[in-house]
Amino acid sequence: MRRIVLALVAGSSLIALPALAAPGDMSVGLFLDKVAALKAKGAMALFSSDIGTLRAEATAAGQAYTARLNAERAQRRPSSCPPKGARPSQDQWLAHLNTYPQQARASTNLRAAMADYYIKTWPCR
Repeated sequence: MRRIVLALVAGSSLIALPALAAPGDMSVGLFLDKVAALKAKGAMALFSSDIGTLRAEATAAGQAYTARLNAERAQRRPSSCPPKGARPSQDQWLAHLNTYPQQARASTNLRAAMADYYIKTWPCR
């Protein structure tokens, strides 16, 4: 009986680990997989909780890059020079994420992808 309880506790802690990841830490591959699954649902996707999850992940990635960029500006070495209020549209964001090679998608998180997007789109001259 004790072994069963220990196994259940150990198994439930493994299931909870992905929930501990910070927003913006989702991999590009997982994000794109979730987007594809939502598109496959068609209109029923409106009822999926994944929409909120994906929105929160992308927003957190954008906020993390804004904080990074503000710190870089304070040191007078910004990694990008976007115009005030610039942010990618949904189509631009997905097109950018799809540029990552398949093997890099699992190891690249959304925070890094957002930084890559801004650096590529609005380089400092």
